Amino acid sequence: MSRLTIEGGFPLKGTVQVSGAKNSVLPILAACIMLDGETVLTNVPYLNDVSIMVRMLSALGVRAEYYHHNKIKIWNKGKLRHMAPYDLVTSMRASFFVAGPLLAKTGLAKVPLPGGCSIGTRPVDIHLKGFEALGAKVSIEHGFVSMQADKLKGGPVPLGFPSVGATENLMMAASLAEGDTVIQNAAKEPEITDLANLLIQAGAKIEGVGTSTIHITGVKTLQGLASYPIIPDRIEAGTLIIAAALCDDEVRVEGVVPGHIESVLYKLKQCGVNFTVEENAVVVKPRKRNLTAVDIETAPYPGFPTDMQAQMMTLLTIAEGKSIIKEKIFENRFMHARELMRMGAKIKIDEHTATITGVKNLSGAEVKITDLRAGAALILAGLVAKGYTNVYGLHHLNRGYYQLDQKLKELGAKSFK
Repeated sequence: MSRLTIEGGFPLKGTVQVSGAKNSVLPILAACIMLDGETVLTNVPYLNDVSIMVRMLSALGVRAEYYHHNKIKIWNKGKLRHMAPYDLVTSMRASFFVAGPLLAKTGLAKVPLPGGCSIGTRPVDIHLKGFEALGAKVSIEHGFVSMQADKLKGGPVPLGFPSVGATENLMMAASLAEGDTVIQNAAKEPEITDLANLLIQAGAKIEGVGTSTIHITGVKTLQGLASYPIIPDRIEAGTLIIAAALCDDEVRVEGVVPGHIESVLYKLKQCGVNFTVEENAVVVKPRKRNLTAVDIETAPYPGFPTDMQAQMMTLLTIAEGKSIIKEKIFENRFMHARELMRMGAKIKIDEHTATITGVKNLSGAEVKITDLRAGAALILAGLVAKGYTNVYGLHHLNRGYYQLDQKLKELGAKSFK
């Protein structure tokens, strides 16, 4: 099993650049199924999940390939295939994003049901009910979802939960539907705004993005774009800021949209992290006081993101006092807690609530990554733990962080594979 060994206790110092947002580029790549001609995406992180989506496009008849490491060029000029490959969809749930674009573009989509998820259930029923509201006939048989509509028809689409994936999938489908669509109880995440901006530049008519009600007027065609930059990854930004805060020196995190991480910055300020905010950067400075406990409750954007809960827990393990984290999004997202406890953290789990009592020091140990954000939390813990920490299961980390270990090493971390 792949392993990263970290020697803790060294300060981080310098400047680090945030990569493009994985959670933004995946639905945007799916949207390129709908864009005629050529499209070039820039600021694309070279990640396993992104590579899977590139393979997905190729399997569906859309040529897509990386070049210059952070760019992807897409040629959508041939005949589209309507069936998504089983192995790609089941290896990455985000592959289900192709359902809406395929349905809108070809009138038919056959997509395997996504596989399970280690951090909890992520049902696609919200997506399917939305497609039915747009006039599609949906059936599930032999592990596949089949969706068919001669032409999607706009209308009200109420979401039972502000699902990010469903909002994005339905917004894409509605962009080529006949008439007006209103998505009610829509999610508000920045990645949705990024997708909407791409679609609007391609010719879509979308209003209300960033609010709970999105209005889409369908158009007949969407055109490829000469260049579209992916927004910075707000979760990577938050992770790097916490790394700097743990190691207590001056680090400049560049390529940040501060407005995307306001809830994280607010809690870090409460905790005693010393930082300044610039237009496109956050500068973390040596602490003026000891870290202190804070309470956190995850929530849909603009609330505290579930994808930052594990990293924040690592910070709180060495904060003075007792912190409480309530996980309200996923039911199985405290798996990193038992690994942190192996490193000396004092954590008590009661269903969806974690109580963290700060300790003076963590100590190096053998730990195993169980999911992407848990991996980041354990890497952060290794930076401040006494001695050596061996982190196993790096394939999880490579799904969503571009060269995280290398970025930390350039700031002064001591680690090797």
